[in-house]
Amino acid sequence: MSAHSSAAIHAPASTSSSLPSLPSIVDFSALSGPQLASSIVVLLVTLLLAEQYYWRWRKGSLPGNKWQIPIIGQFAESLHPSMEAYMRSWAKPLATVSVFNIFIVIASTTDYSRKILNASSYTEPCLVRSAKQILLPENWVFLNGKVHNEYRKGLNCLFTTQALAIYLRVQDRIYRAAFKRWLADPDPEPKPYWMIFRDVNMETSLRVFCGDYIAQENVREISDKYWQITKALELVNFPFAFPGTKVWHACRARAIAVKHLSNAAAASKKRMASGAEANCLLDAWVEEILAAKHYNENKHDGAERPNLIVREYSDHEMALVLLSFIFASQDAMSSSLTFGFQHLADYPEVLAKVREEQTAVRGDDTESPITLEWLEQMPYTNAVTREVLRHRPPVLMVPYLVKKAFPMTDDYTVPKGTMLIPSFWNSLHDPAVYPDPDEFIPERWMPGGANYGMADSKNWLVFGAGAHRCIAQNYVFMHMTACLGSAAMLMDWTHKKTPESDEIRIVATLFPKDGCHLKFTPRAKAAKA
Repeated sequence: MSAHSSAAIHAPASTSSSLPSLPSIVDFSALSGPQLASSIVVLLVTLLLAEQYYWRWRKGSLPGNKWQIPIIGQFAESLHPSMEAYMRSWAKPLATVSVFNIFIVIASTTDYSRKILNASSYTEPCLVRSAKQILLPENWVFLNGKVHNEYRKGLNCLFTTQALAIYLRVQDRIYRAAFKRWLADPDPEPKPYWMIFRDVNMETSLRVFCGDYIAQENVREISDKYWQITKALELVNFPFAFPGTKVWHACRARAIAVKHLSNAAAASKKRMASGAEANCLLDAWVEEILAAKHYNENKHDGAERPNLIVREYSDHEMALVLLSFIFASQDAMSSSLTFGFQHLADYPEVLAKVREEQTAVRGDDTESPITLEWLEQMPYTNAVTREVLRHRPPVLMVPYLVKKAFPMTDDYTVPKGTMLIPSFWNSLHDPAVYPDPDEFIPERWMPGGANYGMADSKNWLVFGAGAHRCIAQNYVFMHMTACLGSAAMLMDWTHKKTPESDEIRIVATLFPKDGCHLKFTPRAKAAKA
């Protein structure tokens, strides 16, 4: 069973609701001690048999164990997820597992995955059972259907070309500061960089989203505390926020993050109301809200303004949107950057082509910030980004909850309350679509390559599909391509291969099992930078 499939702890399904109440089974007060003990044993055995019957009834003809370990099901296996366990889950188009009596159906083909992702009338996105405690139930990520679509429309303005240009300037500044720290490291030996990439990615996200509205010490605090959220949203966890538990620590971390994000939203509103220029996502958002408000108050011709935001957002509401953006991007982006740096070190011929393209676009200018115009002239570096995302997809699957009986196939209907999980690995490693799928081949996306012009094929499920498809996919490409391209211009780096370098660790998303041991040194041509 995969780690993501154990997210089914969130599902409310339970066998107990279909069983008679205890008093109707036996009157315990009329029983002697031995009779009471034997009655309890009979009752427990009956419940356990009912659990097995209920499991087999829900499973129907789908693959899965004929019998389940009582109560916990496949919990023990899901505690230590591995790619081998994932592969077993994906061996059949549809497979079933159970964790704490939560029924889970895993879909592993492109057609089934897309069917789930586009079935908003039957399913709704969900996470682990503790997700609403941590991210708060009013967070927009838990919306579905029309209300979700309307809310999402109001956020589209955050990822326009104009907005992305603002973010890119912020990103470039943070990358370069990080590169200088890496180059200044006096330790001659490579060291694991996966958590270092995570920290840089968190700082980038917070500065892109909030500019300088959050003090540096608070950026550090949010970054450190957010790791508590990541650990609590691992897919097998004690789901209650009792003091000392992972969920309890995560809720405290969320409260700290939301406090700082809310304060940033308030500060942005105040600054932008004075006519200041936007320099982060919050500013771009507030600027759009103010423009829409001005338009609504002053329009006379009845014409509609494109991409109109029709309402204002409270500081708290804006903070929760930013929290959801951090949640969606943090681990996934950190994973992709880690594999990006590792692959460029392991494939020197690919790194050489990236550098050749960077030089052709930038010339000898290694000091000017990268621009959107430059990024548009970097098809090979973009191809590297796309291949990293395909080869090591940061999101393997997304849990959905079945709201009503869902006819998945002609002969199988997924019962209400089931955790239904579309998987993406098989789609992105389908040899019929991606020749040599386990090989890292950026050239497949270039003219003459096997996948040139197939950027939006039905198998391309890196960002999902349907109404909940990632709203920030252009941001992801910009973020990765700019970072990897600038790093290639400014630095050399070596990757210390270990027996676990090519093995995969699953921590919410994928990372090299050894943590990616790297050592960065200056490039001779980039010494001035």
